[in-house]
Amino acid sequence: MRLEGRVAVITGGAQGQGAAEAAAFIDEGARVVIADVSVDQGRSTAADLGPQAEFAELDVTDEDAWDAVVSRIAKQYGRLDILVNNAALYRVCPLLEETVAQLDRLLAVNLRGPFLGIRAVAPQMAAGGGGAIVNVSSTAGLRGYPSHTSYGLTKWALRGLTRIAAAELADKGIRVNCLIPGAIEGPMLTSAVRDEEFAQPEAWSGTPLARAGRPTEVAAAAVFLASPDSSYITGADLVVDGGATATG
Repeated sequence: MRLEGRVAVITGGAQGQGAAEAAAFIDEGARVVIADVSVDQGRSTAADLGPQAEFAELDVTDEDAWDAVVSRIAKQYGRLDILVNNAALYRVCPLLEETVAQLDRLLAVNLRGPFLGIRAVAPQMAAGGGGAIVNVSSTAGLRGYPSHTSYGLTKWALRGLTRIAAAELADKGIRVNCLIPGAIEGPMLTSAVRDEEFAQPEAWSGTPLARAGRPTEVAAAAVFLASPDSSYITGADLVVDGGATATG
């Protein structure tokens, strides 16, 4: 098992893609801390995943909350090996209709959250000889999708943060990479696409694999970036989008 004995924190792990990542990490031998603001759902997901999972309430925009969670993990396990910055808000809104308040909210969760997470875990990882950080961006951070103003902005910026952190933390043995999913089945996608649209083949005409991705497929890529299999990869983008961005 590629993550045997490692301790991982997955933000936004209570449901959807984050929960799939938590399950995949556990299958590879990791102890997983599901960090989320959704207390009931987070506890339920941790219970379903078994003794290798536990829940920690975390608002990723709160610096003190990050410090408390990392301190708890350090005391409990004496190590912290992996961080997956998965928590995010999704919003579809035309540029000229976007408000400053809406922009600030997405910046807080989607960008400040990963920034605070990296700063909180890096000293503990460095003390343990290194670690791996996976920032979950989006193909909205590769293309200028219409009506993705605040969401796309944060996902472009997260790719930049990944590269800066990779350069600065390499000498501490910490690798930082960016996972870039396309349209993935789950709450975020279905909030933007109606069920009847989702089921139509023409909805995926621009995607060579002609379907939405599965959370388990993104989770497998996250495991790769967190594991020794990617030991010589840092500051990189791993795109999981069925080929959608390969065609232009």
